[in-house]
Amino acid sequence: MKNVFVSHPRHLLQQYYGDKAIDALQSVASVTFNSECRELTINELSAAACDSDVIVAYRQTPAPESLFSALPRLAAFVRCAVDIRTIDVDSASRHGVLVTHASAGFIPAVSEWVLGCMIDMARNISAYAESYRRGEPPASVMGRELRGATAGIIGYGQISRYLCDLLVALGMRVLIADPHASIEHPSRQQVPLAELLGNADFVICLAALNAETENLLDRKAFASMKQGAWFINAARGELVDEVALLDALDSGRLAGCALDVGLAPDQMPSPIVARHPRVIATPHVGGLTSAGIEHQALETVEQVKAILQGQIPIGAVNATHATRLNTFRQQIAHRTTTTAI
Repeated sequence: MKNVFVSHPRHLLQQYYGDKAIDALQSVASVTFNSECRELTINELSAAACDSDVIVAYRQTPAPESLFSALPRLAAFVRCAVDIRTIDVDSASRHGVLVTHASAGFIPAVSEWVLGCMIDMARNISAYAESYRRGEPPASVMGRELRGATAGIIGYGQISRYLCDLLVALGMRVLIADPHASIEHPSRQQVPLAELLGNADFVICLAALNAETENLLDRKAFASMKQGAWFINAARGELVDEVALLDALDSGRLAGCALDVGLAPDQMPSPIVARHPRVIATPHVGGLTSAGIEHQALETVEQVKAILQGQIPIGAVNATHATRLNTFRQQIAHRTTTTAI
């Protein structure tokens, strides 16, 4: 049986991988797990996975050149997440190691997180609940219905398209800003970013992060938003200038903000922003539902099955460089030939 190492910290294994995926993985390979309640260092990971054919990697596990050079047996590095920015794919390719990632199983979960935050902010739910819990006299703040309001979504990927359907069902007007998309849908209107910022009651950032979009939401962008608008970021922390965001909140330009991402470790919102009284900040858990996690975990199992058969699975990012899979192909061919004889 081939050997697989799972890098998830021990205390997060159940939550971020789960018994169903563990059982399925153990049915096709000999599996070893991270015994620490923390991320392993590169040296520790190299030692723990020295006899492994495949590493199934937690979303935070990095994979630099030093890891691939220390593991001459490793055939594949399988990310149990979408984001592979901490994997040196070029180094993996030079060493003949296949890199894969999971597809986005969290689309409904993140969309529902966004919708929940919109309702919370528009109706002041969290603030009311905290005040009432403290025994303070109710301070009536006029709420805003989503029906009839305008949502502006920056970026038109899978989450955005799913979210649009939810917002339209609630009677919202939906604006989309994405220069790389072509939107022909009667329920959503494609507009330039400046027009979206100036007209949206809720600005929802779901843009992809790249050199062009880093700090996309800067001082100028926040200043151009409607007075009293709400801002939501469920994409990447680097898309937002945090100083500009805080200034927009302090000045009253923004009525509130909801963040599931930021510049703290593991894309969590920065503490200085999270402490602001008009911010709802959650620690990068928008996609944390059993269905979303199970989707990605079971997908890695299917990828491992294919890899151990010498095949290129769905989700591979450097398939043409995966020369170490040839060992598996040769072993399978030898077994087939021996059986035939």
